[in-house]
Amino acid sequence: MKIGDKVRFLSEVGGGRVSGFQGKDIVLVEDEDGFDIPMAINDVVVIDNDDYSSSRVVEAKMGGGSNKPVETESKKPVRQYSDEDYDPSERPVTFKAPSEERKGGDSLSAYLAFVPIDILEMTKTRFETYLVNDCNYYLHCSVLVAEGNGWKVKFTGEVEPNTKLFVEEFGRESLEEMERLSVQLIAYKRDKPFLLKDPVSVQLRIDPVKFYKLHSFGENDFFEQHALIYTIVENDKPVRPLVVDSKRLKEEMYKSAAPSSTEDKKASSYVRRYENGKKGNPFAPKHTKGDEPVVVDLHANELLETTRGMSAGDILNYQLDVFRRTLADYGGKKGQKIVFIHGKGEGVLRHALIHELTYRYKSYTYQDASFQEYGYGATQVTIK
Repeated sequence: MKIGDKVRFLSEVGGGRVSGFQGKDIVLVEDEDGFDIPMAINDVVVIDNDDYSSSRVVEAKMGGGSNKPVETESKKPVRQYSDEDYDPSERPVTFKAPSEERKGGDSLSAYLAFVPIDILEMTKTRFETYLVNDCNYYLHCSVLVAEGNGWKVKFTGEVEPNTKLFVEEFGRESLEEMERLSVQLIAYKRDKPFLLKDPVSVQLRIDPVKFYKLHSFGENDFFEQHALIYTIVENDKPVRPLVVDSKRLKEEMYKSAAPSSTEDKKASSYVRRYENGKKGNPFAPKHTKGDEPVVVDLHANELLETTRGMSAGDILNYQLDVFRRTLADYGGKKGQKIVFIHGKGEGVLRHALIHELTYRYKSYTYQDASFQEYGYGATQVTIK
């Protein structure tokens, strides 16, 4: 070994070029930063090029390429490690703080959120999808997209309590396939007992037109920027389906033809049938005396002699037409009360009426009609 030789350390990573000697047993090795490192001669090996691979080190240890005997491992000094050599920052972090719960957060509330990346460029921007968990439960979530008569999994994952989880980024070219989504949730807590929650499964109708309108994205409690929020479940109540199930509606129509409970029979006894007048509105109900409300039965068998050849959607549209005509007839009589009997069932017709009142007749007030007189399946509207 001489000055200028390239050497490699045996007991640790590194090496360099021999720059000098200190006595018989110490060699000074200049590293790539120009510092001289004193090393025991027995702890370095000469190499003939810059190949620092393990194969070259093994060859050097074995004395390959030279007849010079090599010191055995037992004669090499053993490096001793102290507490000062230990760096805690090199340990992987395995601890995770438990999720924090908030007061009043034990009722399930979850939302599907769409956030524009650049809201100032609504015609060009892409969007981000998030699942928002606004409760103290962990939520195992599945998002599915409709394909024909079936469904395809779009995303599965776990959302921690009181957090939001990024799902995907998408452009407007994907809106068509996202028109019908289904979201399924299973709620639970970890390392502690909890109240059991029913699994949630809802279907959402995503309106692509909203993604082109700036006012569709509003202020919210979950994002600093404006977002389009769809409710999945709120205060343990899953959102009502936004897609009318024609089969369910048809069953409801036929089920309502014959009263099956005391309440339905009671409601039927108070029905005032329509007059088939030759002039004016043929759907107008009989006039009532004093403050007695006008009663309109929207059951299909009360409005139509037969539903043969009509689809469930045709029946629903006919009922809504009668509803609108009735409100138009009494539109000038402020304070007039009208009771619409729609039955209980799955609430498809009632949901459609409430939607009409919320968006087309905002000035009118409505409430559940008297149970004693009309049973559970009736809504009272007051003309304002």
